[in-house]
Amino acid sequence: MSKAIILVMDGLGDLPDAKGYTPLSAALKPHMDKLAEEGATGLFSAIGEGMVPGSDTSHLNIFGYDHAKYYPGRGPLEALGANFPLKEGDIAFRANFAIFDYGKIADRRAGRLSTEEARVYAKYIQKLKVAPNIEALFQSTVEHRGVLVLRGKNLSPNITPTDLHVNGILPKSVPLDPKDKDAKRTAEALNKFTKMAMQQLDKAKENKPKKRPVNAIIARGAGTYSKIPSTYDRFGVRGACIAGGALYKGVAAYVGMDVVDVKGATGTFETDLKAKGKAAIQALWSHDFVFVHVKATDSFSHDGNFEGKKNMIAKVDKELIPVLLRGNCHIIITGDHSTPIKRRAHSGDPAPLLIWGPDVRRDGSLKFDEFACAKGGIGHLHDTELFHNMLNLIGKAQMVGT
Repeated sequence: MSKAIILVMDGLGDLPDAKGYTPLSAALKPHMDKLAEEGATGLFSAIGEGMVPGSDTSHLNIFGYDHAKYYPGRGPLEALGANFPLKEGDIAFRANFAIFDYGKIADRRAGRLSTEEARVYAKYIQKLKVAPNIEALFQSTVEHRGVLVLRGKNLSPNITPTDLHVNGILPKSVPLDPKDKDAKRTAEALNKFTKMAMQQLDKAKENKPKKRPVNAIIARGAGTYSKIPSTYDRFGVRGACIAGGALYKGVAAYVGMDVVDVKGATGTFETDLKAKGKAAIQALWSHDFVFVHVKATDSFSHDGNFEGKKNMIAKVDKELIPVLLRGNCHIIITGDHSTPIKRRAHSGDPAPLLIWGPDVRRDGSLKFDEFACAKGGIGHLHDTELFHNMLNLIGKAQMVGT
């Protein structure tokens, strides 16, 4: 049986600039272009044509899990990515340290608190009793970010957030349906945690010398955790994940993949691509496929930085692709979505797609970019079709019918 590596360059797809170039078409990438010449290209829409994908839902589909059925909300995925030990029925949130001043949120990122500082503050609010049968558990992750989990019986994620993505009023959480008793109980528990966290953080000795103390936690992305069948249970394949970002590790863990921590995998331009490549090759020995994620392409897109994105693609081509080629396996390269420089946001435009390896039908492609891929022989794949194509390549696809 063959094996495969799925390389996802986050936000890879783009729209042409005034000169007609995208970062991918302008980048120096001889290895990727060679793979395109020896393989086949096409387009990939993770959430259907014209739909704007989130990174969480798109990666679920990339792994073969229909987001409409399996998406648990962002909170549980962030928690799993942070190695938080979730239990069935837990309500998990994405959370931020914040600065509350004069009755309002003055800074929802707490001055972009460092990871080390956040860990110190987290000890004051790690475990709080917010109701007779409900615990609030908090864990800091990266910089000002963290994970909040409400644990108890009869809880619901159907509540409003306390983080509105903007500075200003700190809202109280309320149930989306006023008649939903479980949601009402959960909203009350979140509000109680918000109040208690402020009280505890106010006592923090680290805040005493500060003019603007770190004194609040705000939350969003509520979701209920429940265990789902793994990729091995559903498809008979074992997967490994090589990524720097917690979200991508979380999605992989959610579908039962093994998450490999790689020293130097930061999710930034400085991420150690060679180390990630070596870890991927090593993981191939014990897995059927390996998912490798590169975040910085998307980050540069959100910053509107054409040159940064172009240079990151060139860096991937120079430092990562040669290492992955040592795996003697199928290589799939795509993006989870497009993030056009001119929009600085995700879009519904398809991502370019490249498949290379034994038994791949050459389609005459000469380059790997949005324009060449639009003419490629693979055509336009949607939703979970990419994963099923991978299963077919490695001889693990199941017959439909008899």
